[in-house]
Amino acid sequence: MHAVGHVVVVDDDPALRQMVMKYLEEHNVPTRAACNRSELKHHFEAGRPSLIILDLRLGQDDGLDVLREIRSHSDVPVIITTGHRPDEIDRIVGLELGADDYIVKPFSLRELLARVRAVLRRQEIGRAARGRDPERGGYRFNGWKLERRGRKLIDPSQAQVPLSKGEYALLLAFLEAPQRPLTREHLLQATRIHEDIFDRSIDVQVLRLRRKLEVDPSAPRVIQTERGVGYIFAVPVDPF
Repeated sequence: MHAVGHVVVVDDDPALRQMVMKYLEEHNVPTRAACNRSELKHHFEAGRPSLIILDLRLGQDDGLDVLREIRSHSDVPVIITTGHRPDEIDRIVGLELGADDYIVKPFSLRELLARVRAVLRRQEIGRAARGRDPERGGYRFNGWKLERRGRKLIDPSQAQVPLSKGEYALLLAFLEAPQRPLTREHLLQATRIHEDIFDRSIDVQVLRLRRKLEVDPSAPRVIQTERGVGYIFAVPVDPF
């Protein structure tokens, strides 16, 4: 986990803020609190946080507006917290605005800690990857290997599996953000598939990828559908 910086918990419920802070601190995650937009702004002025846990229901402040403001000047990881199913549209919009993950209230503190650690770990992996030659290295997953040099996909039997440009771009987008819900809009932007303005073009690409990666494409275990959001690459990924 990134050792510099701290997590900021942004929530207007003081009891929940304190509970989350206490639990994270007990697990060696430095934590600060903010109850609104202005307090969060002070944290940015004092030093860049490692991650923000942002409640989308902040009383007078709209959490989505706060997220937009964060993304206008920072790529700091953000986990959004929302209520039950009526807030599903907020979760989707939040992910499209650049949130890295979401968790639904009431949530398990243990699950929140796991998500915090996972997002920070992805941030570290991404930082290390950006420091390398972008055409070198690759990813291993589920016995498969994607080599960036030459854009080669190697199956568990070491045979090369051909990929179209769209399939390669989509697989790379999944591998760069594994085990995280990704919206169709995010995948559309990440893969730069703009020939078809309808997001169902992503569904077609996913279907093609599943036919190549899944043992049973009709019951996918690698690329799973995240109901109401988009898709999630469900298996662990190891960059190399």
